[in-house]
Amino acid sequence: MAVLLLMQSRGRVTAAEIAAEMEVSVATARRDLEALSAAGVPVYPQAGRGGGWALLGGARTDLSGLKASEARALFLLLGPAAAIAPEAKAALRKLVRALPSTFRQEAEAAADAVVVDPARWGEHRRTRPVLVDLLEDAVVRRRKARLTYSGRERVVAPFGLVDKDDTWYLIAGTPDGQRTFRVDRVTDAEVTEEPAERPTHFDLAAAWDEVVTAMEARRATTTATATVDARHLPVLRDYFGRHCEVISQGERVRVTLTAPTALDIARQLAGWGDLVIVEGPQTVRDELAKLAAQLTTLYGRQDQGQWPSPPTPPARRSRH
Repeated sequence: MAVLLLMQSRGRVTAAEIAAEMEVSVATARRDLEALSAAGVPVYPQAGRGGGWALLGGARTDLSGLKASEARALFLLLGPAAAIAPEAKAALRKLVRALPSTFRQEAEAAADAVVVDPARWGEHRRTRPVLVDLLEDAVVRRRKARLTYSGRERVVAPFGLVDKDDTWYLIAGTPDGQRTFRVDRVTDAEVTEEPAERPTHFDLAAAWDEVVTAMEARRATTTATATVDARHLPVLRDYFGRHCEVISQGERVRVTLTAPTALDIARQLAGWGDLVIVEGPQTVRDELAKLAAQLTTLYGRQDQGQWPSPPTPPARRSRH
């Protein structure tokens, strides 16, 4: 794209000019131009003084098909990626130089307009797992990968990667059908040279939506009805996400809250005190009462200096 945009903006270029602009060798520039021509792109060489490579018929059309607004949108997306990926930064620099002059100023401004910080307040920014790069290569090159996952070795056909709240997942084909793997549970991976077939109509975003829907359904087997002051509703909804649905509005808002178990709901609501009143079911109210009794037992004796030994913490639930 950068070479085509450069030719569009200048009309005729030499391999040496492309090499200088794209920061590659002259031989690489020639190979790229010849590859474009062999692929059917209307570029052709002109020999002699003042020669070089030009678009067929001296065309001045923007072959990328980009409008000014589309170029701006493209660079708004590329800008944040360039901040963390050296390859993206180099590609961005080349594309900016190759854009028509009327697009260039806004594109450069758009590239520096947005910074994405995925870490929540109080959290450290997580680094991209090394295995993601390896699996990404397998996805792009359509090669099967040999994974050691949960102590078992298996060969899969990688379809795509998903970054969900800084946890990476691989959607892949297996002999048993499509499966989803958490990358942080992959202890070893190797890209093979065996071709990987990807279903013709496979759509990564749609496939991930199905995974999320199924997972959220498994996480919503227990439902509680509660009321909360209207001013606290935005915080509660942010806390529970899609697992908080409004039943009725008013000064006090009635909501349904879902989680895998009654204890999970109680634990998430215990810190809210009397700001959230659980109407039912009784199992959730009972779990809240148990938690309150445990806290009273643990902290209600401090005046007498009687501190019981802390209980053994429950096993940590796996994060999906």
